[in-house]
Amino acid sequence: MSSVLTSFYPVICTSRLQESRAFYTGLMGFETTFEADWYVSLKHPGPVPYELALLDHTHPTLPEGYRVPVRGMLLNFEVADVDAEWERLVVLAGLKPELEIRSEDFGQRHFIIADPDGVLIDVITPIAPSGEFAEQYVSSRAGR
Repeated sequence: MSSVLTSFYPVICTSRLQESRAFYTGLMGFETTFEADWYVSLKHPGPVPYELALLDHTHPTLPEGYRVPVRGMLLNFEVADVDAEWERLVVLAGLKPELEIRSEDFGQRHFIIADPDGVLIDVITPIAPSGEFAEQYVSSRAGR
């Protein structure tokens, strides 16, 4: 890419636009910055304003052969306290865990839920990796 990148964000092609907007604004903390009956632009407030958009998968702005709902997508949401998010999203809000909360040797404590279209949401807090995985992190090799 020869020009300066000024923004980058995923756009989820959805068959459930309003349900997805409610999920990301009500449960994941995003705010709506633009809304039409076929497109919703979202921004997460904070020191780094993360963005996400939702697009009706049948809209003619998409090339005809690509007008299908999202499949096979995983979004990572890194948080300070994954156990608190488990309590908030699974225990209190009643979302179904697609993967129960657990600690992984590769350096994550996490769980996975799904949005209304089946996009997987991996809620993660980094933890210390086990010895075999610690050496695979590029930053651990920087001083060698």
